Formats: sequence, structure tokens, C-alpha cells
Amino acid sequence: MAQDADRRWLSIALGLIVAYMAVEVVIGFAAHSLALISDAAHMLSDAASIVLALVAMRLAARPARGGYTYGLKRAEILSAQANGLTLLLLSGWLAYEAVHRLLEPPEVGGGLVLVTALSGVVVNIAAAWCMSKANRSSLNVEGAFQHIITDLYAFIATAVAGAVVMLTGFARADAIASLIVVALMIKSGVSLVRASGRIFLEAAPAGFDPDAIGDRMAEHPGVVEVHDLHVWEITSGEVVLSAHVLVEVGGDCHTVRQGVQATLREEYGITHATLQVDHAPSPFAGILAGAGAGGAVDRHCEDPHGTVHHRGPHDH
Repeated sequence: MAQDADRRWLSIALGLIVAYMAVEVVIGFAAHSLALISDAAHMLSDAASIVLALVAMRLAARPARGGYTYGLKRAEILSAQANGLTLLLLSGWLAYEAVHRLLEPPEVGGGLVLVTALSGVVVNIAAAWCMSKANRSSLNVEGAFQHIITDLYAFIATAVAGAVVMLTGFARADAIASLIVVALMIKSGVSLVRASGRIFLEAAPAGFDPDAIGDRMAEHPGVVEVHDLHVWEITSGEVVLSAHVLVEVGGDCHTVRQGVQATLREEYGITHATLQVDHAPSPFAGILAGAGAGGAVDRHCEDPHGTVHHRGPHDH
């Protein structure tokens, strides 16, 4: 199973990170390096993000039952949002510490920092490679992967800082490296929070234009109008659509429904579409476009949501 493979790769990456993090904490304190300690803190969040991703995957795999009619698929999105918020909170603490060390730089063991950071680059490349084998279309896995990638960049910045301190004695390079890490953490954190927030707010998935989809549905033979159109994601990549479709008087509602669902499946990849299909009231027979909200729509929906899509005057 693909999900079992994902869990295996995530578990391997977790083992690499936890083992190296323990070593880095000891060396960071020995070398008085905030950059190394901040990297270790970030690696702790990496480990937590992977554990959270693994837990979320298990919850999401549970079948729907009881009041959870979609199952627990949103657990993966909660995990992604938690990862994003963790990155933002850590970046705030590290930024504060980095500014403090810019003002009062401590002595830093540059050589020790350089060697540790270079070995960290190797470990993070290995962990990132393992994570890349998992399904990154899942926002949950992507959240954990972003933690790893940000940490990889952080180690590169720390290695540069260690080299600068060792060659020039410029101790503030360590704090500057930490600020670079902070900037990367903020970028990844904001991206994850925004993407997960769109799913929680039931926004249309990226790349899906509800108005264009509604217009395309209204073009289908026999369709007079489409309204109450909603497009959202249950979890990453699981797009759902619902809509109210009015069919011309005398039309075959069953055939129209099958045709519209086939269009949604073939052109948009939407395989879960719930359509309420009704015949348009007789006043629509001579008005194929431009019906007012006080006409046919009111007879079917007390409060129609969003844009009303009519069949164009040249569609037959």
C-alpha cells in the first residue's frame, strides 16, 4: 500500500533526525553556538512534525462512522497547520535570540560549528531524500517535508557562519546565520498556514475556478441553470463539488446528471460530485437565459448561494 510506504519513509527520516539532534545539542552548548542550538531546536520541530504526520495519516485512514461522515481526513490538514504554526512560533523565539547576540556576541567555536553543520547537511539531505519518496501531494507530508528542507538550508547557513568565524573571528556571523534561518522558517510557515487555512475555510482548491466550472456545467445539453455551486477540499487532493442543476422542461434529469458528472470527472478530475437535479419551472421554457432571482430560483432555493450560471443564448 502507498500509505504504508509513506509511513516507512517518514519513519526512516524521523530516526535520522532524532539521532543527529541529540549530538547537535551537546556540541551546540559546547561551542556556545546559537546557530547550532537553533538548528537543533528546528530539528526537534522536524521530529515533532514527522510524528504528527504519522499520527495524522493513521487517523485519516480510519473509515467514516458515526458523526464523522468524512472520517478523520481533516486530521492531516490539522497536522499541516500545526507544522506551519510551529515554524512561525520558533522563528519568533530565534529572531529574538539572534538580535540579542548581534548586540552582545559571545565567543563561538567556529571550527566545531563548521564540522557539525556540514555533517548536519549530509543528515538532512538523507532525510529530505526519504521524505521525497512519500506522497508530497498531501499537505500533511508537505508540511513535514518543508521542516526538513528549511533545516537543510539552515545547516548550510550555519556552516558558512562557522567558516567565517573560524577564518575571520567575526562572531556575529553566527547570529546572522540564525536570522537567515528565521526568514526561511517564516516563509515556509506562512505558506503552510495559508494552504491549510484555505481548506478549513472551504475555499475552492488552487487551480479550480468555480465560476468557470459553473459556466461549463451550464453549457451541457439540457441544462438551463446552475446555482448553489460549491467546490472545496475534504483533505489534500480530495476535491468535492455540490450544485443545484435545473434542466429544461421535458428533459431527462437522470441523463443530464450523468453527463454533467462525466464532464466534471473528465475535465476537472472531480469524482465526488453531488448534484440536485430538477426540471426548470414552465416560465423557463421561453427564457433560456437571464432569469431573475425572483423567478425560477426562488421556487427551488430559498437562499441561493453564489453566482447563478445560465445557459448561453447560443447553446443548444
